[in-house]
Amino acid sequence: MGARVRTFGLYTASGVMGVVLALPLAGAPAAAAGRRAADSGAEIVREKRLGRHMRDLTVRSPNLAEPVKVRILLPSGWRKGAKRTWPVLYAYHGGRDGYVSWTRSTDIEKWARRYGVIVVMPEAGNGSYTDWHNYGRGGVPRWETFHTSDVVQLVERNYRGGRQRAAMGVSAGGMGSLTYAARHKGLFRYAASLSGILHLTGPGMPEMALATNALELRDPLAIYGLPGSDAANWRAHDPYVLAPRLRGVGVFFSAGTTGRPGPGDPKVGPVDVGLFGERVVGQTNQEFRKRLKKLGVPHTARLYGDGRHNWPAWRRISKQLWPELMRSIGARRL
Repeated sequence: MGARVRTFGLYTASGVMGVVLALPLAGAPAAAAGRRAADSGAEIVREKRLGRHMRDLTVRSPNLAEPVKVRILLPSGWRKGAKRTWPVLYAYHGGRDGYVSWTRSTDIEKWARRYGVIVVMPEAGNGSYTDWHNYGRGGVPRWETFHTSDVVQLVERNYRGGRQRAAMGVSAGGMGSLTYAARHKGLFRYAASLSGILHLTGPGMPEMALATNALELRDPLAIYGLPGSDAANWRAHDPYVLAPRLRGVGVFFSAGTTGRPGPGDPKVGPVDVGLFGERVVGQTNQEFRKRLKKLGVPHTARLYGDGRHNWPAWRRISKQLWPELMRSIGARRL
């Protein structure tokens, strides 16, 4: 197996705060014939069909140390040689999860088949939606560049993806969707966060992020840097700080706020990291909402009270949100 790539996420998909070492694919297969590369040289080196509408792509990029997977859902009527393009929804996973999470944990295939839309679910390591600081040296992994440049270009150049784009994500992927929309003006028409941390530099949040990653990573400071001397980099990736840049983007965010179980949540004890974690996330969502209101930035907030940091709530919210996501990018009902 190839070299390990250190990645991180603030929360896990199951609600347990933690980190994991991602084990990337080994080898460097030849580029798939007839595929157009991204500007960086990133290439689709393998395509695996998983049915009529689903494909797994293996992408090799200079922005990552090893090839990674991107899952894509193609709409009915899609043809490689079509003259038209299709709207695209990018769906990001949470920490300690992967590119299969949306098809594994929701009915996103069923939802997508009802619309003329391409859905793209890229790997994000362990939920790191940033180019790592690496003590000012930069270098790999550059997840933000991979997602916002490489993946977008590969989808548009090889799968007839259009420029009517939206993004949604859960947990770390939720923070990523709003951060990307703010930092890359015009990239997304709509951005949705489900239980994402929306005030990364709020009181106690940098310390919690560092402590979480220090549980298993040798060097948690390599991601955003030191909260003190590298505070500018932390702020540059904080949705709360970036809020003014979201003007003109459709913004949605949701989270639980009480730290109590919600509908469909598993039975857990009162001292549960998934419940505690969601309450902390909910507090950052409340702060973000106040910030947007003060700035006069239009948004939709769904702070639903009871609910754990896990898929039962995210599945319910994303199903309700789906028609609005489709409207935002002009995806037609089939």
